Amino acid sequence: MKKLITNGTIVTAVDTYQADIVIENEKIIAIGSNLHIEVDEVIDAKGTYLFPGGIDPHTHLDMPFGGTVTKDDFETGTIAAAFGGTTTVIDFCLTNKGEPLKKAIKTWHDKSEDKAVIDYSFHLMIGEINEEVLEELTSVINDEGITSFKVFMAYKDVFQADDGTLYRTLEAAKELGALVMVHAENGDVIDYLTKKALAEGKTEPIYHALTRPPEIEGEATGRAAKLTELTNSQLYVVHVSCQDAVEKIAEARSKGIDVWGETCPQYLVLDKTYLEKPNFEGAKYVWSPPLREKHHQDVLWNALKSGELQTLGSDQCSFDFNGQKSLGKNDFTKIPNGGPMIEDRMSILFSEGVKKDRITLNQFVDITSTRAAKLFGLFPQKGTIAVGSDADIVIFDPNVERTISAETHHMAVDYNAFEGMKVTGEPVSVLSKGEFVVRDKFFVGKAGKGKFIKRAKYGQYSIRDQEIKVPL
Repeated sequence: MKKLITNGTIVTAVDTYQADIVIENEKIIAIGSNLHIEVDEVIDAKGTYLFPGGIDPHTHLDMPFGGTVTKDDFETGTIAAAFGGTTTVIDFCLTNKGEPLKKAIKTWHDKSEDKAVIDYSFHLMIGEINEEVLEELTSVINDEGITSFKVFMAYKDVFQADDGTLYRTLEAAKELGALVMVHAENGDVIDYLTKKALAEGKTEPIYHALTRPPEIEGEATGRAAKLTELTNSQLYVVHVSCQDAVEKIAEARSKGIDVWGETCPQYLVLDKTYLEKPNFEGAKYVWSPPLREKHHQDVLWNALKSGELQTLGSDQCSFDFNGQKSLGKNDFTKIPNGGPMIEDRMSILFSEGVKKDRITLNQFVDITSTRAAKLFGLFPQKGTIAVGSDADIVIFDPNVERTISAETHHMAVDYNAFEGMKVTGEPVSVLSKGEFVVRDKFFVGKAGKGKFIKRAKYGQYSIRDQEIKVPL
């Protein structure tokens, strides 16, 4: 079934222009004006932007943590993502020490298969490095199409890996063509500070932030960058929240080290005072790294504008306030870390970024879609509007105003971190591989329609079965 999208303004990472789009068999088959092609359906996009579907490079769906499991799974989470304009998510597959990597990957396939309404892929956590793990990595990349590895530098005695594991992972990634991701906080120091705070009777949510100061994030970011330099490898720093980390990334990049940085919408618009809300409300805002003092927001916005930070992930990791966050009522270390961000990622960046002239329209597309597609081996199948690309298209009204609220969001969680925030601009309709998932703000998708995407190696992309180098 051929579709024609007409009267819209196409926006990519490099161009803004008016043209029509023809879709057939999941792909974009033509772009232009006065296209004389017989179609089955005409979609009038007058007054809207046509963006490539968003790519969220950082989600945690159906993830066990802190004695509970995230509220949103691959069905509710991807439905919410689609309403927000995201058509591809890359979720974090957690591994267990002493178990084959393929076992963890199968677990994540079981979680996602027949549930996702949009396409998805996985990053793979590396918690230990030994000969068995190193032997498996080649197959993980070549057979599974998983070409990014996550190393935690925090969560001592849970996820945290030592520096030797990070170093050897960077070495292996360089050889195999993978991108190493780090959660950059000094877990050993955090462990000491949290135990000290609890011993002093400091149990409220605000101490989550006070025991994880920005200097600790900056130190770990600089250490990871230095190890990347030593191995001549490549690094992606997730959820950058503060000036200290931005400065370390900028310093590394100025030296020619292959380091990339991601921030998240929560760090751009929320600050540490939210953790001080009375009646335990601050627990809603407990995630790691924690929210920072407000002055860090300007640094993050400037880093997105200048290109020192390149992507925006949601770090979606939702837990109900009642029944899950409340597990830490008398001990902030027992509050499950994470928040519900997947649905409002793109709207917040558009409203606070484009509408307030902090970033350009083309930068918006690059930050929310194109750059992640290139970094994670999805481009040009994903991340752009071009002939031959998947027809993942967001029909976006740049002028509609709305108020974010848990009453109207589509996540399964019982609160919204951005409750009451007014934003301008939102998706009207969203197509995934040429089929509507959201149409006129109504869900019309189907669980299981989204498929797992095998990704190309770092620095390459696949088109017509040829491996072609692409500048990142």
